[in-house]
Amino acid sequence: MEKQEELLLKVDNIDVFHGSFQALWGVSLSVKKGEIVALIGANSSGKSTLLDAVSGIIHPAKGSIRFEGKDIATRNPFQIVASGISQVPEGRRLFPSMSVLDNLIIGSYNGRARLNKNGNLQRVYELFPILAERKSQLAKTLSGGEQQMLAIGRCLMADPKLMLLDEMSLGLAPIVINEIYKVLREIRKRGITILFVEQNVRRSLEEADRAYIMKTGRVVLSGEVAELREEEEVKKAYFGI
Repeated sequence: MEKQEELLLKVDNIDVFHGSFQALWGVSLSVKKGEIVALIGANSSGKSTLLDAVSGIIHPAKGSIRFEGKDIATRNPFQIVASGISQVPEGRRLFPSMSVLDNLIIGSYNGRARLNKNGNLQRVYELFPILAERKSQLAKTLSGGEQQMLAIGRCLMADPKLMLLDEMSLGLAPIVINEIYKVLREIRKRGITILFVEQNVRRSLEEADRAYIMKTGRVVLSGEVAELREEEEVKKAYFGI
């Protein structure tokens, strides 16, 4: 039984609809402080919808979402960001015709983050020195990997306690993916908890502490990654064993 004080995020039995289509069915998930937790599943399994529900982009029709013990299921995205949850969306969604620095500064608009803006900016530059070098360039002139670094940097500018990352390695070269995962490990060392969506199952089960496996809007398996690697269903579905 998990101690309540260890839990940072607890999603309990949520249903989520897109119009009349039910995207999530009774989904539950928990994330403890300091963990890296992976959400794994095929396209359209509900992973991104779950992140959007935690972010307040979409509200569940049933169930609760608690962050630091408070129910946030009906809060708006800006309130959730201010409470300490920030998301790196799939596709990055940068402002392409604005500079790298201006894209970063936009991430610090909530009250708590504004107070720490300069310190957070320095921390982002320490993690991603290339962004300091490119701070005056337009975001659209960056490579795909640099744009993903900028998206993660913008997320960090919100001064989060919990980072949500959606398909962060999609379309990136392996060497860039390695660099990003290295940074994620450093981010965790700095006290930020991470919940991420990833298509690469092998990599997810290497980098995360625990994982939830989703299928057609439901959590079908969850546990420590070492245990999941040995699950016959996981071997068969994802590793071809």
